Amino acid sequence: MELFFNPFDNLLCILLGISFTVWFTLLLVFIIVPAIFGVSFGIRRLYMKTLLKIFEWATLRIERGAKEKNHHLYKPYSNAIIAKDPTSLEEEIKEIRRSGSNKDLDSASEFEMSDIFYFARRGVESIMDDEVTKRFSAEELESWNLLTRSNNNFHYISLRLTVLWGLGLVIRYGILLPLRVTLAFTGVGLLVFLTSVIGRLPNGRMKNLLSEKVHLMCYRICVRALTAIITYHDSENKPKNGGICVANHTSPIDVIILASDGCYAMVGQIHGGLMGVIQRSMVKACPHIWFERSEVKDRHLVAKRLSDHVQDKSKLPILIFPEGTCINNTSVMMFKKGSFDIGATVYPVAIKYDPRFGDAFWNSSKFGMVNYLLRMMSSWAIVCSVWYLPPMSREDGEDAVQFANRVKAAIARKGGLVDLLWDGGLKREKVKDTFKEEQQKLYSKMLVGTQEDRSRS
Repeated sequence: MELFFNPFDNLLCILLGISFTVWFTLLLVFIIVPAIFGVSFGIRRLYMKTLLKIFEWATLRIERGAKEKNHHLYKPYSNAIIAKDPTSLEEEIKEIRRSGSNKDLDSASEFEMSDIFYFARRGVESIMDDEVTKRFSAEELESWNLLTRSNNNFHYISLRLTVLWGLGLVIRYGILLPLRVTLAFTGVGLLVFLTSVIGRLPNGRMKNLLSEKVHLMCYRICVRALTAIITYHDSENKPKNGGICVANHTSPIDVIILASDGCYAMVGQIHGGLMGVIQRSMVKACPHIWFERSEVKDRHLVAKRLSDHVQDKSKLPILIFPEGTCINNTSVMMFKKGSFDIGATVYPVAIKYDPRFGDAFWNSSKFGMVNYLLRMMSSWAIVCSVWYLPPMSREDGEDAVQFANRVKAAIARKGGLVDLLWDGGLKREKVKDTFKEEQQKLYSKMLVGTQEDRSRS
């Protein structure tokens, strides 16, 4: 029996050895080495164009099959359900009074029963078309990208379409996922090992140079682990040392997307486990800003640490996501004012993902980090555009909130996102009383203003 199995065992070992050698050679030549030197062979862009053609064919095939079988196609609302004109509270209430009464508006009493209809209508509109909570769920697609999470229209249409979906499943989970997991472990492993080694070097220009090269190389390998295809615009506006880079926040991979094109000092809370190991190794080679759990709520301490960092022009720019939570790639929500109250130059960055290839939004209330990363690595690709905006500084007479809103508006405008005033904390919290009081103040101001105008006349 041993004589019979030995040749087979030897052949199997040889084949496995050849397979692993070829696998890691391809990995080294086509992915890791290009990542080290920051070059690309254009394979990912060709892959993206091929996918687009397949998606277009699949969508047309679904539409044709639906017409043949009289199926109703689901079309997501690209805009709001209810059309809303950008009018003020005072204008709308005056319009309601004008349509509901024959009396002259100037002689009307301070309060009319018809005013109630304005608030009732606003309440119903908010229930029917809530512009806040829908920002915390995945963006809907009009076309099918052969992923199970975007196949609302998929019923059995044809054998070719079903075979194509099955083939895509095999490619994503059988080929792409193992390759991406290997790359992710390679990138993270190199980051931990090399930053730990560099951390032993004496502080100086050589240590800073090596740290930047190592960070860029490892982040670029991690970007390839997601098959991320990134287009950077206006690179002349990239953040400079001693400044603060602020960006809209869709996903934890926003950090990798930006850090693969430039080095940043990260800000965050100290974690345990694998994340803690990565943080401790990174801070040895680069002055990142990590806080203990007890320090995070101390705003004065946080502000002082940030201020001390930006005053040293030799240190890397700080990367901050002022929304404080992930939004679903359709809008930008309220920026926290802390990072705008330091007095440093702010470098706004707009990030916009293409959802046709994979949903980059992290719904933290639905998916854990590991589950989310597996979904990212089993998607077709992560395609996004990054715009570096000109640096902005706080103007005379402008407070931190106004400055934050001005920066937010610029990011939303450049990235084609909806600019919302709501706090992203509403994902987990109830609406604050201040929001309701603000509407009450506007209405009271209108009534008091009307009364004062009549008393003057």
